[in-house]
This record gives sequence, structure tokens and C-alpha cells, in this order.
Amino acid sequence: MKIYLVRHGQTDSNLKKVYDNVELDEDINENGIKQAEELRNKIMNIKFDIIYSSQLKRAIHTANIINYNNNKIIIDKRLEERNTGNLAGKPLEYTNRKVYWDYYSNIKYGTEESIDHLFNRVNSFLNELKNKNYNTVLIVAHSGVSKAFYAYFNGIPKDGKFLNLGLKNGEIKEYELK
Repeated sequence: MKIYLVRHGQTDSNLKKVYDNVELDEDINENGIKQAEELRNKIMNIKFDIIYSSQLKRAIHTANIINYNNNKIIIDKRLEERNTGNLAGKPLEYTNRKVYWDYYSNIKYGTEESIDHLFNRVNSFLNELKNKNYNTVLIVAHSGVSKAFYAYFNGIPKDGKFLNLGLKNGEIKEYELK
């Protein structure tokens, strides 16, 4: 099964370089809409059987924009971004980002979701998806989820570092799920 993973379009939190707030459920901004429209034009030749999306507004809005063929969109909470807890709204430099995205680090900055919890819920989604009878699937999610996809398909890097392994806003990556 071919999987195309998309990161949602830009949000104001992305632009301001602050930790997002899952509870506030921020939508994409004007630039994010433009990114989604550009992505839709790039993928017009791909026929998707189904679209899965995180339940957060920014992912759903992106999914609706790029859904050029009016595919069914299934919402799955396991595709939600890593919950930043009480880091929400704080500048990214509030933490050591390399440590925050280090799989082997035991440092916790507050009430954020652990990286292994995020990876486990994304693995659960992918393991379930294996049992579906699709040829081509589009998934709209988040940077943290894209890091979990990287780990699922490529393993954990020896150094455990995931900071630079996620997708950028409006970026797409292809995987083969066997």
C-alpha cells in the first residue's frame, strides 16, 4: 500500500515559532491555505482510495483543500500532534529542541506527551492500516506524527535525534506500507 503523508499548512503558532496548543485547536493561516492549494496542484495525478486526517482543525482544513477528488476523509485521533501540555504558547527556544525530540532523553520540560507515547499511538494506527484493503492512502497530520512515521519505516536513529526528521508545512512524503 502506498501512503502519502502530508503535514498541514502553516499556522500562526508555526509562524511565531511557539509550541502549539492542542486544546485551542488552531486553524491554518492564509499562507497555510496557499500551501495546501499548491500541494493540491502537485498531487492531482495521484488517485487516493481514502484520506485519513488528525482531528485538529489545521489538518482537517488542509485535508479538505487538497481533497480534489472528494474522497471520504476519516478522522483518527491517533494522528494528533504531540501534546505539548504546559509548553503551549511558549517560544520553541524555551526548551532544548534537540533534547525535546531525542528519543532516548529522559528530560521532561513539563506536562508534554512523551515521544515514545506519540510513536506508540502512531504505530498503532499504521499497524491497523496494514489490515485495510487500500492501494493508495493520503494522510494529513503534523510534524511530530511525521517523525513517528520516519521511525516506523526507518527505525530509531542510533543517536535518537528526530528534530530535523519531520515534514515542513505543506510538505508530502511517500511511504510503502507492507
